[in-house]
Amino acid sequence: MAQAEIYVSTDVEADGPIPGPHSMLSFASAAYTAGKELVGTFSANLVTLPDASGAPQTMAWWEAHPEAWAACRADQEEPAAAMARYIEWLAQLPGRPVFIGYPAAYDFMFVYWYLIRFTGASPFSHSALDVKTYAMAMLGTGYRTTSKRTMPREWFDDLPHNHVALDDAIEQGALFCAMLAANPAAGSR
Repeated sequence: MAQAEIYVSTDVEADGPIPGPHSMLSFASAAYTAGKELVGTFSANLVTLPDASGAPQTMAWWEAHPEAWAACRADQEEPAAAMARYIEWLAQLPGRPVFIGYPAAYDFMFVYWYLIRFTGASPFSHSALDVKTYAMAMLGTGYRTTSKRTMPREWFDDLPHNHVALDDAIEQGALFCAMLAANPAAGSR
């Protein structure tokens, strides 16, 4: 019997557009069943990479969001320790993890790079599911015209989106699960 999928909604906060030259400052995951049960959360604030630096445009954005900056700089840990802890957390989930992001390309790029760099493996393989792309397919809209503003209000719970990684991961995971429930083609899971 196939193991159930667990949707691991993940949000990343970083100091630049790509990992390596820039650092992942914070990341968090909220693990959901297809029925929208939150089965666990993970969060870590990371020490920056040696020889990496913040991109000027990104750092200007952070200056305009001091509360989010303070949240992602509290209680920092070394990336190797955090990623090992993350692998252990993913392994104890009650199903196979599926990475969910919004935008998945950005969040997955950082998480995958850090997983490979610091643990040598990714429980997600090379795959990530993008919430915006899923919405585009469900709504029959163009990618560039699909946004949270154009999505049905009933897909949204009253949850914060404040650039604190754990809050954002929970919010976008709940959104994804609402989309799953609204998709008549998804009933065969």
